[in-house]
Amino acid sequence: SGKTSLIQSLLIAREVALNQSNVLRLNGPFGLELGAAEDVLNWVSKSPIRITIEDDESGYGMWQFDVLSPDALYLGVTSRSPNLPLAFNVHPRSFTYLCAERFGPRSILGSSPLPDHELEVGVQGEYCAHVLSVLGSKILEDESRKHPSRQDTTSMLLKYEVEQWLGEIARPVEITAERLPGSSVVKMSFRSHGGEWVSAPNMGFGISYALPIILSGLIARFDGLMIVENPEAHLHPAGQSRMGVFLAWLASKGVQVVLETHSDHVLNGIRRAIGEHRFLPAESALAYFFREDQPGEPHPLADQLRFSNTGGISHWPPGFFDQYQIDVASLGRIRRQH
Repeated sequence: SGKTSLIQSLLIAREVALNQSNVLRLNGPFGLELGAAEDVLNWVSKSPIRITIEDDESGYGMWQFDVLSPDALYLGVTSRSPNLPLAFNVHPRSFTYLCAERFGPRSILGSSPLPDHELEVGVQGEYCAHVLSVLGSKILEDESRKHPSRQDTTSMLLKYEVEQWLGEIARPVEITAERLPGSSVVKMSFRSHGGEWVSAPNMGFGISYALPIILSGLIARFDGLMIVENPEAHLHPAGQSRMGVFLAWLASKGVQVVLETHSDHVLNGIRRAIGEHRFLPAESALAYFFREDQPGEPHPLADQLRFSNTGGISHWPPGFFDQYQIDVASLGRIRRQH
């Protein structure tokens, strides 16, 4: 009934859309570990469970599930909509999910079993090296996703676009990825400009956690959906802010972005993308703040916050990214007392 449950419902809908089985596994797809059927049914509700997703163009998609047994590790799929939003169809790169527990620095990474035109970075970013080894030296498919600072009209390689954003969000680096001959593993190396090539473990977590977000965003299908958990992980405050700018800029290029964050820096980056850089119209962004359970209420409530053209926020609920102000006020009182 909170942020994570909202994302999990999207993942469940995608899994059912891809799989025509009459049974939905609660553990396995997208790395989900939802437990038994009784664990996913809200304690004030009864079966069935229904997920409905509205879409401006295709109407809506609806899925209904029955709890066949409280301790079953699956749900029964009893109804599904024939008209689905594009993101829930089988088109490659139309649905991207990056979980909070992405791969950290690895010397070598595995290869995806998919053909080149279907390659994706994976739920944990585990196929980043493979995607870069195949697509990195190719022209960016969607030229509108060239970095906004590029003034030239020439097409750019995907690798250079990734490096540009990575340099702003984490640190300036060059990347190379190559599949080792006769194997299914890919080696990825980095170097600072003018430096020596080193393996990923020598570059830290910030690059490894930011890379799959940037890479998947640049290759995502137009009108697709991209879900990112904790994009701020392992980034310094300036990098978190720039990550917010990147995600808002990406949304302006035709990718619907859903993100879960605990970072006021990411939020402020989005606000700057709207008010300062003018990448994204204010009406194209929404923020939801999930409050804790209130006495007598069965689940948290979500406050909907809207943005202004100058990057302002419609209202500021108590507990919404206000800890900095609380801490500074407390320190100010201590100084006044002394």
